[in-house]
Amino acid sequence: MDIGTLVGLLGAIAMVVMAMVLGGSIITFIDAPSILIVVVGTHFVVMMTYSLSDFLAASKAGMKVLTFKSVNNEELITQIVELADMARKSGLLALEGATIEQDFLKKGIGLLVDGHDGDVVRGILEKDVTMASTRHKHAATLFKAMADVAPAMGMIGTLVGLVAMLSNMDDPKSIGPAMAVALLTTLYGAIMANMVGIPIAAKLGFRDDEEKVTKSLMIDGLLGIQAGQNPRVIEQVLHGYLQEGKRPTAEE
Repeated sequence: MDIGTLVGLLGAIAMVVMAMVLGGSIITFIDAPSILIVVVGTHFVVMMTYSLSDFLAASKAGMKVLTFKSVNNEELITQIVELADMARKSGLLALEGATIEQDFLKKGIGLLVDGHDGDVVRGILEKDVTMASTRHKHAATLFKAMADVAPAMGMIGTLVGLVAMLSNMDDPKSIGPAMAVALLTTLYGAIMANMVGIPIAAKLGFRDDEEKVTKSLMIDGLLGIQAGQNPRVIEQVLHGYLQEGKRPTAEE
């Protein structure tokens, strides 16, 4: 679970709800026609630019930002060095029984155990990285589109509300509700764009960069193991992927 994303989302929602409560009744800020125009309408408009399967896949990928668990690269390096030690002492076939949690690393170890050379291993794994990054970019594009469309749908709702208001100027009691619909659609559009679309698109970009670094680390480690490099050399190479403050000093 990504605590930062969850806390940020819930905190933003809480602040908006609190402002609504302090400003009067929260019921005042709930309007079914406005929700239909902005929330449902935005999804349908964005869906027009995708096939249904791509839209559903991108939506699913976007929702994973809440459940994404970052890999601890320091622990990962330790595990790869242990695998390198095992391979150097007992051969690559000894890695077949190793306990590996990361699916990508497990796939790479399987390729090594099967006897593929370094170029084949690199080609297969880099293709995997490229395809995963493409999926992330598609998902980010979807949420960016949502952030663009939602305010526009809010403006459409505002125009609908204004037309309803102007067509009933002879009835003063209808002016207030019509104006409320007009303003609420703008509010919903702004909330959907700035509290959902933009943050999720940005987080998908960050997650894509983070995942590519981690997988590149794994690929370099696997190729080092395949080449029979000294585990200490592999460790030094992989430490280059860590932030400078997390790299061990020469005394360590």
